[in-house]
Amino acid sequence: MSTPPAGHISIDSNTHDAADRRRRIMAIVGSSSGNLVEWYDFYCYAFFALYFAPAFFPKGDSTSQLLQTAGIFAVGFFMRPVGGWLFGRIGDRVGRRTSMVISVLMMCAGSLLIGVLPTYDTVGTLAPVLLLLARMLQGLSVGGEYGTSATYMSEVAIKGRRGFYASFQYVTLIGGQLLASLVLVALQSFMTAPELTAYGWRIPFFIGAGLAIVALYLRRSLAETKEAGDRENAGTFSELFKHWRAFCVVLAYTAGGSLSFYTFTTYMQKYLVNTAGMPKTLASQIMTLVLLVYMLIQPLFGALSDKIGRKTNMILYSGLGTLMVVPLMSFLGTNKDPTLAFAMITLGLAVVSFYTGISGIVKAELFPTNVRALGVGLSYALANATFGGTAEYVALWFKDNGMESTFFWYVTILLAIAFVASLIMPNPKVHGYLDGAGTVEEALGKKPGYAPA
Repeated sequence: MSTPPAGHISIDSNTHDAADRRRRIMAIVGSSSGNLVEWYDFYCYAFFALYFAPAFFPKGDSTSQLLQTAGIFAVGFFMRPVGGWLFGRIGDRVGRRTSMVISVLMMCAGSLLIGVLPTYDTVGTLAPVLLLLARMLQGLSVGGEYGTSATYMSEVAIKGRRGFYASFQYVTLIGGQLLASLVLVALQSFMTAPELTAYGWRIPFFIGAGLAIVALYLRRSLAETKEAGDRENAGTFSELFKHWRAFCVVLAYTAGGSLSFYTFTTYMQKYLVNTAGMPKTLASQIMTLVLLVYMLIQPLFGALSDKIGRKTNMILYSGLGTLMVVPLMSFLGTNKDPTLAFAMITLGLAVVSFYTGISGIVKAELFPTNVRALGVGLSYALANATFGGTAEYVALWFKDNGMESTFFWYVTILLAIAFVASLIMPNPKVHGYLDGAGTVEEALGKKPGYAPA
């Protein structure tokens, strides 16, 4: 057997050596810290949209301006499949670390660009065009970030505890949201609403650009998990097509997961303000506390999946979610009590946590090494762009047309589809490329294209 290259972390080792364990944990910390910065930069746009929307669009009612801002937010998501393909290919052919370093550099550039953009009053229609270009750059970056970091964290995680360790991808993803929310609350405490609208909204984007430099330093020190091998076919569509059944299953359950995640996180702040009638500051405070709890419970759901299996987790998330959305959203739309709002949103996100706690690992287990970054990144990006990225826009469109409750049923239908996908999903404990003895293709009735990793 050949000796792994220097600095390489073996993903197949059964050793429980303390030094190996420390290396793996430090690799998780290093990769996840960069993930936090990436998502902080990306979510600053959503959390500060209430303040910078008037700066980039013609004067009009607040819902109309938010609708246009949400449209650009959605376009950023549509760049994710391109990022998922580009960075997935780099990750599978060159290495996971190289892909993650490039993506964080690109996010830094996009955040800095938004921070210095001129307003509509200064350059007219060029302002929203430049905002669109910056969001496209960020969308490309974060589209590549998810698949590669999910792959990397799954590969370095300790066997038997992969669910627990891989859950830190969403800990840092939510941590990025939480950090953006905390920056918003802090600025609301020290600045007036007119000051935030005039120039204060630029501050978080400058902070994000600076943090990205720190993340770049941390990622450059990461060990590589991609073994040298067949690079000619690695990261190609021809190889990925051999696993198209698994790809479609991931698309289906990710669609419901992404839509429900963005409904209860980024859109919820606007829902509490525009529909429930809560003050902006109160809504921000509620969501900050909600995100803190949500972040802290992710490892619990990841560890639970190590005990009961990923498939069971997925069935619980999609089944309970299908029953929950309509009554919960209907209640929140009429509720004025902030304590009840906090409790109900936290309940909703606890159900979503059955999915988000294992989001990366449950996908990584379904694809072999040579197309893992591409398979995870592209399937997630396509579903996320189509359904997660449009969540705010679709919700606001229904509201603007007097059919707000229709959005609740839209989320419910997608979760019902995810439930069906979760039922037919192969059990990774039996048929998976990280721990399983069989293969996903065997479980789906197709001759396997690879031996298990």
